Amino acid sequence: MRKTKMMLLGALLATASSAFAAPQTTAATGPQSYEINEFVADFTKFHIGDVVPEMYRSQEYNIKQWQLRNLPAPDAGSHWTYMGGNYVLITDADGKILKAYNGDIFYHR
Repeated sequence: MRKTKMMLLGALLATASSAFAAPQTTAATGPQSYEINEFVADFTKFHIGDVVPEMYRSQEYNIKQWQLRNLPAPDAGSHWTYMGGNYVLITDADGKILKAYNGDIFYHR
């Protein structure tokens, strides 16, 4: 009986650990696989086209070293900011969301 319980516990632990494994990405999919259309930050759901709160448009949140985070170069008149664990490309003028990437892109190799 004890041996059966130990085997069941081992099987449970093996399946539980695989459920929490990070999703695998391949080099063939590239950084585009991290692109997202919606995300949550500050208890609010944001979509492409939404306007971000003023604090994310400040210099404090402006990401100048986007290359180190594996992000593409921002278009003219836009910059990268960080919101709720995601990298978000917004317009300089009004803070409109142009593109968003899951924060895991930082680890992309």
